[in-house]
Amino acid sequence: MTRRINALGFAAILSATCLPALVPAAHAADWELTGNAGLFSDYRFRGISQTNRYPAFQGGFDVAHASGFYAGNWNSNIDSKFYNGANLEMDFYGGFKGAAGDFSYDVGAIYYYYPGSDATIDNTEIYIGGGWGPVSLKYSYAVSDFFSYADSKGSYYLDATAAFPLNDKLTLVGHVGYQGLRGSALVTEIDGSGPRDSVTDWKLGITYDLNGWMLGASYIGTNRDLTGGTALDKNRNLSGDTFVISVGKSF
Repeated sequence: MTRRINALGFAAILSATCLPALVPAAHAADWELTGNAGLFSDYRFRGISQTNRYPAFQGGFDVAHASGFYAGNWNSNIDSKFYNGANLEMDFYGGFKGAAGDFSYDVGAIYYYYPGSDATIDNTEIYIGGGWGPVSLKYSYAVSDFFSYADSKGSYYLDATAAFPLNDKLTLVGHVGYQGLRGSALVTEIDGSGPRDSVTDWKLGITYDLNGWMLGASYIGTNRDLTGGTALDKNRNLSGDTFVISVGKSF
């Protein structure tokens, strides 16, 4: 896992080195390449652990143009039994973002890829988001079957997030998300209740900027008790309330 992430980081450095040579000098300043890396005590996707409640190393990079167009890649280790043998999640995305006065907007698409999986796991979403001050709202819609579950096209996710700076170092972050499910993507809880056609998740956390290193602590939970992957062997709850701590850096 680490070797694959490091290879990606090398590719990002190589791209940064080659960009000025490939783009005319007059236009090179219109492009920006950034990267990010972080260590998390758990990887929660829409409130559900993807790592059997174990730590995750995550990283990626973004290429953005001054016009507002951008593209990027993000990666994380995952529980291989959760994704039919894949131990890596790779997300590829692109879109356009900008601002009109105090209002910001973002429109794009994202593809979730799981190399090494014994079964095809296909999931593509389009999204539209807007922000005003500390508050943002984002709507994601599955244009393919949701993670390859039959007849689940049209599943969607609504994300409401607010970030309130307390001072120049501390920021309070709150989030509520609602996952609407279609077709065979419906979930059954550990106690056998269901199937359910939705999952609501939430997060309350704080971040601290330590000279460019972002330290984070969040309380995350959902309204469902779900299991899967390796956790299924012991009926372990992957969506129960938990604290997640993290350290990361953008460069």
